[in-house]
Amino acid sequence: MASYEVRMTRSAEKELSSLSKSLLSLIWQRIKALADQPRPTQARKLRAAEKAYRLRARSYRVIYSIDEEQKLVTITAIRHRRDIYR
Repeated sequence: MASYEVRMTRSAEKELSSLSKSLLSLIWQRIKALADQPRPTQARKLRAAEKAYRLRARSYRVIYSIDEEQKLVTITAIRHRRDIYR
């Protein structure tokens, strides 16, 4: 049973749907795993934002935030590493 609910913004859904099938399956597995473990060992906290984290998937990055009170993980962006921090 998942302890957190995972939601995606509409823009993150569009970014996810534009990826190749192999990359899509890898990122989707990592996103589903956030429901059980919102802070996996490979995730890093972003310095610029208070509740934002980054998850690596090959050359792509998944940016998400965690709301502890509501037990909610919100995926805000999924982009290539050269574009995500701009």
